[in-house]
Amino acid sequence: MQKIQLQEVEHIARLSRLALSPQQLQLFQGQLSKILQYMDKLNELDTSAVEPTSHVLQLKNVFREDVLRPSLPAEQMLSNCPDRKDNFYRVPRIIE
Repeated sequence: MQKIQLQEVEHIARLSRLALSPQQLQLFQGQLSKILQYMDKLNELDTSAVEPTSHVLQLKNVFREDVLRPSLPAEQMLSNCPDRKDNFYRVPRIIE
């Protein structure tokens, strides 16, 4: 038994801006039906004792600590700048 109708697959394809052949529609109907059947099987499981999680693995911050250091001198930062005015980069105007 198909869990999803061919018209629903056509609707999903239209929303996704996909041009599917009749063979592809039938193929995806079968694949989507199998996915929905599997979801029904998973819904049969008792998960009342399972604590909700956002991730299955324990996460920890892998970023290094911020270290305060002096920045480059303005003259060194601007040394390769193709166009500058005083201590600022000049860029082409993008808004008319």
